[in-house]
Amino acid sequence: MPTPQRVDDAGQPLRLLCTHAHPDDESSKGAATMAKYVAEGVQVLVATMTGGERGDVLNPKLDRPEIWADLPRVRRQEMERARQILGVEQVWLGFEDSGYFEGEPWPPTPPGTLAATDVREAAGCLTPILRQFRPHVVVTYDERGGYPHPDHIMCHRVTMAAVELAAEADYRPESGPPWDTPKLYYHMGFHRARYARLDELMHEHGLESPYGDRLADWPLNDMADRLTTFVPCADYFQVRDQALLAHATQVDPDGHWFAVPLEIQRLGWPTEDYQLVRSLVETTIPEDDLFAGLARPAPASADDWQI
Repeated sequence: MPTPQRVDDAGQPLRLLCTHAHPDDESSKGAATMAKYVAEGVQVLVATMTGGERGDVLNPKLDRPEIWADLPRVRRQEMERARQILGVEQVWLGFEDSGYFEGEPWPPTPPGTLAATDVREAAGCLTPILRQFRPHVVVTYDERGGYPHPDHIMCHRVTMAAVELAAEADYRPESGPPWDTPKLYYHMGFHRARYARLDELMHEHGLESPYGDRLADWPLNDMADRLTTFVPCADYFQVRDQALLAHATQVDPDGHWFAVPLEIQRLGWPTEDYQLVRSLVETTIPEDDLFAGLARPAPASADDWQI
């Protein structure tokens, strides 16, 4: 049976582009949202800016010399498995991982890496993708990169620049006709309210919470005024976890990522959350759909989907 398909007011399939710094970021940030939209027939594309070449091996079971020696190829294989699990399409922008350093000041980033590349030059690699894919919605990181990894911050800057360049008729016309992205969002999954609620439920169920130390140092109003959009996707949390586990070098299956049972996650915080930062269409805040204002109303039953 064909996949039911959500469409815009012109009857065209809805399209979502998510930009990420490294392979595995797509599975830890908004993965359940992507899986939900794929199930609804939305075309979802992940643009991965680097290959994760300077990443760590965070799974103790895979911390072996042969893995380290072949890490770039291993991470590409992991990305392909995660892509298949999520059901998305994926493209590599081809930049080199800049690496991450604790403390300040950061040492100079190596030449040729994403963080050492001029923002406009890097945006020139993403602009043709925007013009060819023509997404209704783009999702990226906030100005802090979600956390201060130089590649995450650059992913934000490059995406913001590319969205503007893609809409300029005079910019590289050979890369395709201009495209002005209707809606732009930031990932906002790592906010205090979510983790405080999960921490509360863990204690109520007599379980040890992994979030105590983090919450103790977390500002009470963190991001509270920035959240605009709450996508209900609890039915896809298991798909999200499977995709993250596919990045086997990057996550400890016995670590904190999986310390909270899915039942508690679904009960405590059944959404993935975003900040709407740019919209060319009318919408009402709070939203429960990234395509609010763009899509035809969701049908009442599967029989009403356009096939």
